[in-house]
Amino acid sequence: MSLHGRFRPRHALLLALFLVAGGLSLARAESPTAGAAFTAGLYSLLAVVLFRFTAGNVWRYAVEYRDAGGAWSDLPFLAPFVVAAAVGAAVLLPGGSLGSAAWAAFWGFVVAAGLASAAVWLAVGYRESGRSDPLG
Repeated sequence: MSLHGRFRPRHALLLALFLVAGGLSLARAESPTAGAAFTAGLYSLLAVVLFRFTAGNVWRYAVEYRDAGGAWSDLPFLAPFVVAAAVGAAVLLPGGSLGSAAWAAFWGFVVAAGLASAAVWLAVGYRESGRSDPLG
């Protein structure tokens, strides 16, 4: 298989992320030393790993929701994204850093997705049981 056939658009995105993260790290360095270059390389790898972890988990969340019969326009699916955006904005707007806002948005998404999944799971289980009294 040719090299051209193995590359996908996501590889270009990951390479761009790697280069931007490394460039930002080198720009913050006081002097261009081998240690600064090594640190920039580690910072770049960390940025790529965190991006892949986050993007992969969000994609799996979307696929699992769709596979379970939900639509991507359902409120329980969209709620974690809205919460994440609100939490990120609440941290960023009063003067917080972009990194802190991204971290807060990530955890806002995780908590909201967990709560939404538990609520949907309980609602579906209750509906499928056919009971009229949820406690009985």
